[in-house]
Amino acid sequence: MTDHIIVLPGGGYTDLSDDEAEPVAAWLAGLGLSSSVFRYPVQTRHPGPLDAVRTEVRRIRADGHERVGLLGFSAGGHAAGHATLAPPSSDPDAAAAERVDLAILCYPVVSMELPTHADSRRQLIGLDAPPELRAATSLDRLVTAVAPPFFVWHTAEDASVPVQHAYLLATALADHGIPHALHVFSRGRHGLNFAIGQGDAEQWTTLCAAWLREEGWIA
Repeated sequence: MTDHIIVLPGGGYTDLSDDEAEPVAAWLAGLGLSSSVFRYPVQTRHPGPLDAVRTEVRRIRADGHERVGLLGFSAGGHAAGHATLAPPSSDPDAAAAERVDLAILCYPVVSMELPTHADSRRQLIGLDAPPELRAATSLDRLVTAVAPPFFVWHTAEDASVPVQHAYLLATALADHGIPHALHVFSRGRHGLNFAIGQGDAEQWTTLCAAWLREEGWIA
């Protein structure tokens, strides 16, 4: 059996970025990893995207992949983190099939309690969502002691999804003793993807590959 990573593109839960799709899966394949792109539903309310990603995880696992990871960008990072951290299904068999073994979040939307990123919140739960729903869809609120390892990167200059999102998640992971790597680069706009030619942020793929190697996902 092989490990597999599902790529979830960003797009503010409004659309899906092609730049954060197949090129990323090709990069993972170049590392020797089985990978695929999943275009989860957008312009639909919670729990639509969460249910769809969990269904895809079950499908990939049913294909014979023992470990399944998620890699998401921006709102896709939120979708990846949500599927990784949300309370499991009450059916033990379904919960086991939906388990995510590793998560890589790139400049992710984390909190639905912050005023940013309003577009993602508008699409997923609505700007008038009650406090309990905003909390239930905020990744930092969902971390528990059984969460898998996380790799997170962001830029301090990100004006669309401020770096505070990444800090909230990393703090929650640290509070629960979850192995994780957090890389914050000083320069760079939102949506850098591979960040080629964009300064220090270009290092993220090298850092991520090293982390995947340390976690035993690549040789």
